[in-house]
Amino acid sequence: MKKKKQIAVIGAGIVGLAIAYKLSLLNKKVVVFEKEPAEGMHQSGRNSGVMHCGLYYQPGSLKAKLSVNGIREMIAFAKENAISHDVCGKVVVATSDEEEKVLLALADRGNKNGLKGLKYLSKTELKKREPFVRAKKALLVPEEGIIDYKAVMKKLVYKIQENGGSIYYSSPIKKIFDTSQSSTQINTNKQEYKFDHVISCAGLWSDNNYKNLTSKKSPLKIIPFRGEYLKFKPGYEDRVNHLVYPVPDNQFPFLGVHFTRMIDGTREVGPNAVLALKRDGYNRNSFSIIDTLESLTYSGLIRFIMNNLSFSVNEFKSSFFLKNFIAKAKKMIPDLDGSMLERGPVGVRAQAVSPKGELMMDFNIIKEGRQIHILNAPSPGATASFAIASHIIQNYLPR
Repeated sequence: MKKKKQIAVIGAGIVGLAIAYKLSLLNKKVVVFEKEPAEGMHQSGRNSGVMHCGLYYQPGSLKAKLSVNGIREMIAFAKENAISHDVCGKVVVATSDEEEKVLLALADRGNKNGLKGLKYLSKTELKKREPFVRAKKALLVPEEGIIDYKAVMKKLVYKIQENGGSIYYSSPIKKIFDTSQSSTQINTNKQEYKFDHVISCAGLWSDNNYKNLTSKKSPLKIIPFRGEYLKFKPGYEDRVNHLVYPVPDNQFPFLGVHFTRMIDGTREVGPNAVLALKRDGYNRNSFSIIDTLESLTYSGLIRFIMNNLSFSVNEFKSSFFLKNFIAKAKKMIPDLDGSMLERGPVGVRAQAVSPKGELMMDFNIIKEGRQIHILNAPSPGATASFAIASHIIQNYLPR
């Protein structure tokens, strides 16, 4: 009887779990190593729960291909496993002549990426859908929606284990090295294991993992950006019914301050994008001397700040002054004021930055021998997780 391929997955975020799940369906022996005591404790469990269908991404890019396929597969998985979700659609709002031009280009990009049902709303249609939103032009993206990603991850954990896979929590990888031409050894803080292949899905620590496990310099640097949200106080939830987004600035991968109806019915506003002084720095006073020095001495971040000083200052101000934060949201809902809102949850985005100071927009995957490293998988990484898993299996693992 042919021996099962044994594959290790580092990281129990949604991408790592999706890869492990799909490998378990292919009769592979899968072991997931997670440094935290539970799955999805960072980006995967702290995002806004939105499913992105591929509106924003450059046609032909990996993001465009995988988000379109990914959202359809994510919805199918949710239906099959009774996971809370709602394909409620999203409205993208232009509030000026300049933004209207960008919105037209955005719709063209969405059509090229294969999105279905894109439609410009009349003022009457917009008022019926979102009574408090004001727009010069509004684009309905009907395929987008919301989902409970934590429930998705819990179901993936269950299915991986049901298919004979294992998940080891509180098990950071200490060392990895090739022991022969046919196997790779992993050392955790508990014991040693041997595998045919190792797939690293380390999110906020992906560049460090690449350096530590391959003994090579990472081609990019992960800079942590804290994203802070406000939430509507009880009684003001009717200000937004579904998803309302501004026209994004194409220079940045951040989608701007937007309105989100969460799967539990609450409403959020945000996020901003502020440099975090710790990779998992979810509070303003979170600080790591190592992480801070790594970021602030990185030539790529220095170049980015110098080239985008106004953006950087404005985002910083929105973190400390609610009026600056709310001003961004008032462009779309003018009667919004601070009395309706309170501080909400916080996440940290792993943003890859090149040495030239460019924000890396697309997914980035590198294979080194028997190691596969997902170096950059920001939004729509959660939406596209099943499609990313298929892409890895088909293109990076020997058949």
